[in-house]
Amino acid sequence: NLLVNQIAFHMIKDLKQASKKNEAPIWSRLADLALKPSSRRVVNLTRINTGTKENDILFVPSKVLGTGNISHKITLCSFSISTSAANKIIQNGGKIMTYSDMIKKYPTGKGVIIFG
Repeated sequence: NLLVNQIAFHMIKDLKQASKKNEAPIWSRLADLALKPSSRRVVNLTRINTGTKENDILFVPSKVLGTGNISHKITLCSFSISTSAANKIIQNGGKIMTYSDMIKKYPTGKGVIIFG
């Protein structure tokens, strides 16, 4: 899909630029993960719930699915997310962020966990 490829290309470019500009290797690592076909994995809410704690800030380099529940507040950015997963996170007081908003809010990547 050409549109998806263009979106991914822009995201990778933006992540690499943010990495250089902010001397933040996390963004470059996420750009590399976006290039790998293995990054098309999926992570469900059950796994996120058991592997995180209140107020964690996550970047999931894959698709997040709504299987299971989340019992605490998290901030999440992912390459893709199902509507049910997003709704459950928001209903528990969490936030869904775009990668560009995440770079703006956490330019050095400090406190951001690559999950999945």
